Amino acid sequence: MCYTSKSHPPIPVISGAAVDTASVTLTSRDGTKFSAYTAMPAGNARVGMIVLPDVRGLHSFYMELADRFAERGIAAVAIDYFGRTAGLGPRTDDFSWQEHVAQTKVPQIAQDVAAAAARLRYDNPQRKLFTVGFCFGGSSSWFQGMENHGLSGVIGFYGQPTANARDGSPSPAARAAQLRAPLLALMAGDDPHIPVTEVEKFRAALTAAGKQHAIHIYANAPHSFFDRTAKEHAAASADAWEKVLAFIKQNS
Repeated sequence: MCYTSKSHPPIPVISGAAVDTASVTLTSRDGTKFSAYTAMPAGNARVGMIVLPDVRGLHSFYMELADRFAERGIAAVAIDYFGRTAGLGPRTDDFSWQEHVAQTKVPQIAQDVAAAAARLRYDNPQRKLFTVGFCFGGSSSWFQGMENHGLSGVIGFYGQPTANARDGSPSPAARAAQLRAPLLALMAGDDPHIPVTEVEKFRAALTAAGKQHAIHIYANAPHSFFDRTAKEHAAASADAWEKVLAFIKQNS
């Protein structure tokens, strides 16, 4: 897992920003009900963000991240993965995520993302949508760019680029030719689970497929560096956040 209840997005809070938040229940195409958290800015936002958590599911870190997007005028929905196996509800530190993440499937996550996209488009069908994810959610975010969601871009922090998904589905690198949206990858240079050599294989696959992408590797930064409590990696976190905002602006 990437984050605990002591972790917080390393993004400045915009005091006084008008943000309307709510815990909601969404329904996938297969009828599954799952938990989500919405953060909506004042006015009719022209951009929306779907937040894909790590293996923990709908944890407080990702609700806070949705708030930070909304404070900047971006409508946001953070989703949970485990409606099919664990029922509804946000996930706390004592959630037994291992048994549930092992049962997740790439097509089911895509259905949940489609439901979140519909939620973001209900009041503005022309809203430009992006996904952002971390770790398990990082690769899940990249996978969404290979679906028919009509996304304007997909963003992943330290996702697995060359390993198959837990359900055996081919890796993001293996599916590079299927990518339909610009891709941003923000990777840790000191990540024992994702060597830089594997990141470079992902870059090569995207380049060979002629897909629009940007991959940034933060030297000496560990997995999960994007965390307010990791002060020694504050510069990497700040740069990554600026790259996320620039990517959104460039593609919307």
